[in-house]
Amino acid sequence: MTIRKVVFPVAGLGTRFLPASKVIAKEMLPIVDKPLIQFAAEEAIEAGADTLIFVINRNKRQIADHFDTMFELETKLFAQGKHELLDAARDLLPPHVSCVFVTQKEALGLGHAVLCAKPVIGNEPFGVILPDDFIYNPGNGALSQMAAEHLKTGHSIIAVENVPREKTANYGIVSTQNPDAQLSRISSIIEKPKPDVAPSTLAVVGRYILDGSIFDLLERTTPGAGGEIQLTDAIAALLLKKPVDSFRFSGTRFDCGTKLGYVQATARVALDDAMIGDQVRVALKGML
Repeated sequence: MTIRKVVFPVAGLGTRFLPASKVIAKEMLPIVDKPLIQFAAEEAIEAGADTLIFVINRNKRQIADHFDTMFELETKLFAQGKHELLDAARDLLPPHVSCVFVTQKEALGLGHAVLCAKPVIGNEPFGVILPDDFIYNPGNGALSQMAAEHLKTGHSIIAVENVPREKTANYGIVSTQNPDAQLSRISSIIEKPKPDVAPSTLAVVGRYILDGSIFDLLERTTPGAGGEIQLTDAIAALLLKKPVDSFRFSGTRFDCGTKLGYVQATARVALDDAMIGDQVRVALKGML
């Protein structure tokens, strides 16, 4: 079944980026000239989505504003004959794609944020993208790669990558039947295990395709690590009912929830930019 709906849990406060994130949603931070949320939306659309569901808090109206029409700006650009800039400002989503905004009233964890989207999704399979996990790939995006596998198997799929063992406590960690395979059946998943008890070093990163039955499991999930409703715990319950696969995507992941990852992602995209890439390379060499 084609993945038509994708959830973006973007209600977090982004405290690592204060003071910038005091009034600007961290998902609106630009990678060169495009905000993280725009990259995420484009990845979802490439994977076949026609409904984008943004789970926000009451202060994150900038995301809705970004995808809305800004009449004054568009009128001015049109009057000035700046048609290329006009296209960049208004052609953010194809006409067939719609946006839905759902408010998460309390920050009760990723699992709770996903559960907030249940009234929009129903029981069909859906995608989840965490915009902080910026996955850069010259070819098909990570979610598109996963959607192609989902069409073949119908299974839930979770993106994974190897991390240093000393960092397993920062991630959900999976155990799979074949850890070296691109696609492998998950046998267990645990949230943020200490290095000495982690079943592997395969870490869950911010791309999921989930069966709609996950919602019933989320509703029965009790608060776990950090006192939050963990999506990992619901996936562990799903494993007992239906197959869930791990997927090792093509591309480079940058953790844009950290300052270092954000700077690295910006540098990577800037270096590949057709207009400024050569100048950026010279500038960076000069700085070093």
